[in-house]
Amino acid sequence: MWPASSLSLFLALSPSLALLLGWLLDLSFGDPARLPHPIVWFGKAIAACEHRWNRDNHRKLKGGLVAAGLIAATFLLAALLNYVFCMLHFTLYVAFNAIVIFYCLAGTTLVREVRSVFLALDRSLDEGRKQVARIVGRDTSELSAQEVRTAALETLAENLSDGVVAPLFWFALLGAPGMLAYKMVNTLDSMIGYRTERYRDFGCVAARIDDVANYLPARLTALLMIVSSGWKRGLLRFVRKNGRRHASPNSGYPEAALAGILDCRFGGPHYYFGELFDKPYIGENERELTTADMRRAVRINRRVEVMMVFAVVLINILVVAATMLDVAGI
Repeated sequence: MWPASSLSLFLALSPSLALLLGWLLDLSFGDPARLPHPIVWFGKAIAACEHRWNRDNHRKLKGGLVAAGLIAATFLLAALLNYVFCMLHFTLYVAFNAIVIFYCLAGTTLVREVRSVFLALDRSLDEGRKQVARIVGRDTSELSAQEVRTAALETLAENLSDGVVAPLFWFALLGAPGMLAYKMVNTLDSMIGYRTERYRDFGCVAARIDDVANYLPARLTALLMIVSSGWKRGLLRFVRKNGRRHASPNSGYPEAALAGILDCRFGGPHYYFGELFDKPYIGENERELTTADMRRAVRINRRVEVMMVFAVVLINILVVAATMLDVAGI
């Protein structure tokens, strides 16, 4: 039976409250550079495991066990903390969830970084290269001005999925533990999920887990981008055609959505850790990108973020309402 007390109702709606609080914190502050960050801890744990076990034989097995173990440990620890705070006090439970959301959302920081790339590029090409190196994994020392802008906008689109939509998607499904576990998945992929000589075997399971975790969020991101841009004619067909051209089974969809919205071309060959990766092109119009394109892309990102946040809040409210009606026999 659903308890009739106000506290029970507040507890049922606490995911929405925590989400709104965490989101507002991200909008206000972005990533807290001077505070301890769980993603930094994730990175240190991954680096320690990689240094210890990425050697000798059976690297795929060892890498798979590391990935599965770290993801499971993250989820279980977060679930335990969630339970403890819930038992102690409602406000502690909400605060913990809000802080997790604040740390896991990267929308504000992403927008700031991309804006900084364009501002740095206005000063000099060298500054633009250095700034874009903060947000991309490719080698940036030889990039042209156009390639710097392209890299920044590709990252803006890809990380709209990885840094906003996907964390919110997993929060809607599995709460704060699911959100943190997703961030571990994403961090694993960003650190060891490369097809280089060093990581090809050890990181392959982590990369496949990331592919599965992002399959629906990436496509949802592209769809929300299309909607937020006014559903331009032919854009959905463009995304279907070009989204699969990316080396990743997921990243190509939000990148294709932004390329279609801006009528530009992304992709092409890039160097990662000294190795050349010949990525297919997404889009056909090889035009010069401008600061106006960046501003339009940022507006699209913000609209998608707002739509996703309120979609998750609405889902929580509808679930609570449906449960109450079912208990009441209506």
